[in-house]
Amino acid sequence: MASEGDEAPLVGRTDILTSIQADLLAARPGGTAAVFVTGESGVGKSRLLREAADAMRAAGAAVLSGACLDIGDASPLHPVLQALRQAGAQPGPTEADPAQDGAGALLERVSRELRSLARGRRLLLVLDDLQWADRSTRQMLLYLLAGLGEITLSVLAAVRSESLHGAHPLRRVLAELRRLRSVRVVDLAPLDQDATAELVVAIAGDGVAPEDTARVFKRSGGNPFVADELARDLRDGRVELSDTLREIFLSRVDELPQHAHDVVHAVAAGVEPVEHALLARVLPLPEAELIEAVRAAVAHRFLTSAADGYRLRHQVVAEVLEHEVLPAEHAARHRRYAEALEAAPGEPDHARLAHHWQQAGEPGRALPSVVSAARAAEQLYGYAEAYRYWALALALTSDDRPERTELLGHAAETAHCCGEHQRALSTLEQLAARADGPGVCEIHLRRARYLAAAGRTATAEMEYERALAAPECSPAEKGSAAANLAELLVHLGRYADAGVRAREALELAERADGSTTDLVRASAALGFSLAFREDPDAGLAVIRQAVEIAERSGHPDDIGCAYLHLAELLTNPLNNVEEGVLVARRGAEKLAAIGQGRTYQTRLLAIAANGLFRVGQWAEARQVLDDAMRHRPSGADAVEILLSRCRLWVGFGELEAADRDLDAAATILAGGGARHVLPMLTLRAGRAMWQGRHDEARAAVQRGLTETRSDDLVLLAVLAWHGLRAEAEAQAGGEIPMDRAAVRRLQTVVERVARGAGNAAPPVRAVVDGYLDLCAAELSRIDERNDPDVWARAAQAWDRRKQPYPAAYARLRQAEASFARRTRRAAATTAIREAYATARAMGAQPMATEIIQVAARARVALTGDEDTTVSAAPAADDALSMLTEREREVLAAVAEGLTNREIGQALFISERTVGVHVGHIFDKLQVRTRVQASRVYLRAA
Repeated sequence: MASEGDEAPLVGRTDILTSIQADLLAARPGGTAAVFVTGESGVGKSRLLREAADAMRAAGAAVLSGACLDIGDASPLHPVLQALRQAGAQPGPTEADPAQDGAGALLERVSRELRSLARGRRLLLVLDDLQWADRSTRQMLLYLLAGLGEITLSVLAAVRSESLHGAHPLRRVLAELRRLRSVRVVDLAPLDQDATAELVVAIAGDGVAPEDTARVFKRSGGNPFVADELARDLRDGRVELSDTLREIFLSRVDELPQHAHDVVHAVAAGVEPVEHALLARVLPLPEAELIEAVRAAVAHRFLTSAADGYRLRHQVVAEVLEHEVLPAEHAARHRRYAEALEAAPGEPDHARLAHHWQQAGEPGRALPSVVSAARAAEQLYGYAEAYRYWALALALTSDDRPERTELLGHAAETAHCCGEHQRALSTLEQLAARADGPGVCEIHLRRARYLAAAGRTATAEMEYERALAAPECSPAEKGSAAANLAELLVHLGRYADAGVRAREALELAERADGSTTDLVRASAALGFSLAFREDPDAGLAVIRQAVEIAERSGHPDDIGCAYLHLAELLTNPLNNVEEGVLVARRGAEKLAAIGQGRTYQTRLLAIAANGLFRVGQWAEARQVLDDAMRHRPSGADAVEILLSRCRLWVGFGELEAADRDLDAAATILAGGGARHVLPMLTLRAGRAMWQGRHDEARAAVQRGLTETRSDDLVLLAVLAWHGLRAEAEAQAGGEIPMDRAAVRRLQTVVERVARGAGNAAPPVRAVVDGYLDLCAAELSRIDERNDPDVWARAAQAWDRRKQPYPAAYARLRQAEASFARRTRRAAATTAIREAYATARAMGAQPMATEIIQVAARARVALTGDEDTTVSAAPAADDALSMLTEREREVLAAVAEGLTNREIGQALFISERTVGVHVGHIFDKLQVRTRVQASRVYLRAA
């Protein structure tokens, strides 16, 4: 249990606390006000009382606090007298007024003491555990709140609601007090899921997974005390319940009447909600006694009752009771549940029936229900649940049973559909090894689909080719192989090959009456190929027709495939970003509704995020990706999300996070085509350039140039731009020499892209031309011409395409070139200010930092309401005076040509710390490279 020094923050109660404080302050001079806070044990009543008392004390009220005792022989007015003693008063016997009886004298004496302590101030009397109040205390409350004490008084009391059942005397007191306008009763409800998650994160740290917070909410029912204890167990790595929780719940269960005790045990063993009729068959009690037992369990706050049945208020109760029940008792109770479900009229709930037979220790009787539950889940597209049932059915079946073959087939397919790709592959291999397993062609097709989904695209392509070449494959099976291969080739960026295979699939489907799924896949792939390479309108029409066919079929794979191709085509090569994002989101919603959240939905959300990135809506893109990551995607789905998120990390300048995502994507991709490999290498290059590591950027780009089979001119153009940019940065910085051979290879790629763009569809050509403009501008930097007009044209081109990030980058370089040539200063100032505003709006911190450095060197203010020139740059010796002693030591080592690692070893500091010092030095000296910093140092020396 947490100590007071380790108290968790108050969450989810701010509005209630404010309302209580307002009610307590409502008492006018000579008047009264009271708030009674009711709620179950652990819901936070005492904590709320403490917080409210502190707030009232800060507002100038005199605060007295007392607590009632859970003993039958407590002294009269114990909580009130306790509060007076803690305040320093000594209420003792006085000479009684003959006109008053003993009780009246006591009430008058206490009132007098309260008035004395108040000394004209507002007085707050805080009473905890009022359900245990003695008769005198209850009378005292009625006396004071009726205004008979002649004192401005507010009362704040906590009442445990589960204690107020039956003829509890406090119920009558509260009923009388409710009639007073100055009295308010607040029923404190448990925390909702969001507030519980906030509490868990506050205790266990920001690294808590969402599913862990959801589990704490489910187990605690939102009870803050229980959630607090479970969160500390989570933080400390404890799996079992703490002794504190176990003892508290066991003691409360032991206080129940016997039949209520049995009801709680029975509901704990059931699958909620437990219907009353089912409970009656499990517990053979007379109806009147059963109802009374349920009423007692509800009154003691163990159960909640609703129209559909009974539930435990806290799931922790089931965990506690499970360890207190004998194995034979456990099995017998579940057997009664299973028999009761079978005896009920109508179709049984197979999921519940399977659970109870399994818990009863009779797996043979559980198997039929497990299989029925799996089939029912499949019909509802609940593939994750279906896979769990098929896997359970396999666990209940021995290897020699003939039905195991069918079970393996279902388990493999549902594992694939719910994103468990490696499990799908391993289960498929078990299926292939069985003598009564499916044919060779079906194994090829399924293995290829599973491999592609797992990100192993090269191996998947080989499997499809084997199916197409296998003589035992029927025309329908070959049509399916061709359709799936066409879709795979689209994802590999090989659009010409994809078009060939798609046409082949459609011809085979027409001859062999192919399936709707094959028709959708082939049509979507053909449409993408057409739109990219030849005719956007014709290609879009084909894909939209595929979407219509998929929606009529209603099958998740068909819908997912069609929406993926349409959204990707619109957002990327055709640059119709707004419509593409809408299509991606609409498709994601449809697929989430039919159980494809972990697979197709995540990929569509990645496409939406990429589109939002291109139009500069980075914050919204980040939210979309956060939502997608909650599904915990795997395989190729995970790669799409990781690359999309990494693009944001690089843009934001969160380079360590970018490294993690790139490494994770590379680990998942055991092979892969241009659609994954080229973006990954481009992102590695971009990240390295912002870190000034141009040799790493060069290596990443040159590796990407080996991917020669892709038709995706956009990806190749982006890669070429990054490569030329890396060489231009090396040329400008001087620390790493430019590689002329690398530049020649990049120019060859640029020429290839330019030739291909001449034959591409106009929208694709427009996007490619934008990147070719950037390539031409980078070449002017490399040739030391750095023409601002070329950069200005590139910026205008990207403005027309409504993509602010490359436009801002081009304006930065336009301004830099103009400042270097000392020409067109006004235009350069406007350009750099526009670039800065764009970078700030998007959150592009690395770009904003470089813009600031360029503006500082040019002595240009970045806000329009300041002068465009600032004071002259400081002389070298003045500049060094701005450095700390440690920064001077680091700069001297930089001037000697030492690397960060060598500097760290010489100065006994970490390489990371050296990097921080170098960054500060660059900012203070208004330089960009180590060579420039060294020149400043050497001039000063």
